[in-house]
Amino acid sequence: MLACALPDEAPFARVNTIRPAAVESNWTSMKMPDGGRTAFASISYLMAYDDDWGFGPGVYGAAKGNYGGIFTVGFTGQRRWRLTGNTHLAASLYVGAGGGVSSQQLRFGGGLMLRPEISLRTEVGRWYSGIGISQIRFPSGNVRSGTGLSFTLGRAMDFASFSPDDAGLPGRAGRRTGLGFDEITLTGGFEKPRSSARDRSGNPRTAKVGKAGAELRQYIAEGSWWGVEASGAAKGGADGYMEVLGQIGQDWAVFGTPRLRVGGQLGAGLGGGGNLDTGNGWLLRAGPTLRWITPWGPSLRLDAGYTHAPSGAYGGTFVRAALSMPLDRTPTLIADDPGGTVRAQQLGASVLHLPRVRFKDGRQEAVTHLAVSMSREFSPRWYGTAQAGSAAAGSAGAYSFGLFGAGVQSDPLSPSWGRMRVGAEWLVGAAGGGGVAVGGGAVTQAEVWAQWQLAERLRLRAGVGEFRTLRHRQQSTPLTHLSLSYAFGTLQR
Repeated sequence: MLACALPDEAPFARVNTIRPAAVESNWTSMKMPDGGRTAFASISYLMAYDDDWGFGPGVYGAAKGNYGGIFTVGFTGQRRWRLTGNTHLAASLYVGAGGGVSSQQLRFGGGLMLRPEISLRTEVGRWYSGIGISQIRFPSGNVRSGTGLSFTLGRAMDFASFSPDDAGLPGRAGRRTGLGFDEITLTGGFEKPRSSARDRSGNPRTAKVGKAGAELRQYIAEGSWWGVEASGAAKGGADGYMEVLGQIGQDWAVFGTPRLRVGGQLGAGLGGGGNLDTGNGWLLRAGPTLRWITPWGPSLRLDAGYTHAPSGAYGGTFVRAALSMPLDRTPTLIADDPGGTVRAQQLGASVLHLPRVRFKDGRQEAVTHLAVSMSREFSPRWYGTAQAGSAAAGSAGAYSFGLFGAGVQSDPLSPSWGRMRVGAEWLVGAAGGGGVAVGGGAVTQAEVWAQWQLAERLRLRAGVGEFRTLRHRQQSTPLTHLSLSYAFGTLQR
């Protein structure tokens, strides 16, 4: 659906596409092969391809029983049929990768997860809820459910964007564009477990855990925000630990300047792995925050606080530093809005093949990863990028990773390249699980690539590079990377 968001003011680029979108969560109960019962909770972002089809990334995690730490990351495709004015039928297929808390009775195989579902939903305004039937299967392992009930809660949204071909042009929009977040943040710090913390075997676990991660944040008023954060262990012998939390917060200006702000934030979500006993996986987090908004746009932040697993034997104090880069912001009235610069962004599905992955038991095998990838241009030549994924084929089920970094690319306007671009990027982050040797969990990845523009918004990319551990030489393997992504333009204000 095309929309003209502005009056005819030439030099400004216009929002040229507004598609329906939705944030959707579900709850699926199942019996595990070792006799225990769990439930998988999820959150997904779905964007409409047309009036009937939608697709988007999502994450699933165990949220019941003693299975905290089982996570998968992947994509959902969904078909909807309108039944009445406020009901619809939806058929979905989630394809993801991951695992966790493996044992002889609980095997995730290569890590590939499939979840088909059909559900009936009722809509009230922009919110909808539903009940359906679904299955969860790890085809190469023994974790699989029978057909059972699932429950869905979602909220309809809009996905407004510029054409990616408008990148570099001035633009205006009376609404948020792209995914609708105001900033993306890179985080790093340490968590000190309390003296009573235990691992899954009941042994004391008091060593510091270094963490690296990222978050997306939207401001709903001055100093008030909500967001999503994800991080993993990068040091401290807890490789494989992962957490995904939602957060809310508020801060206030101090010393008479709106750029220096003090406040607090609350978070809740799922976490586990790395042999940390988080029980059923639920985590709570709270603490103060100090934020400085620089005159150049980025923000620097210092967070502290306490993390608690209510049903487990883990909790501790944390401190972390954060660097936030602006994406969009709460729009103003068009008459008063100076606008911004259109920047190209891409959201894609990636398959990475690593032919020589070394495991902790000394063997070496090929492993294939499935990942969600995202990139955003800072200028025509430079861009930031992030990947989050898990093993999907091989014998490293339960291995997961999160990486972020920067890259350089050829000028898209160069006539010598036509519809192709080339570039190189370097990423760092955290990884672990599945028996893969990653030292403390800090890893790095470098790659050179070529990308072809298949259509206005569709990109195909192929690359080669190397993956290795950052602090130890336990791991070094070449990689090949193939990705298909959806490109769109967003405002940098």
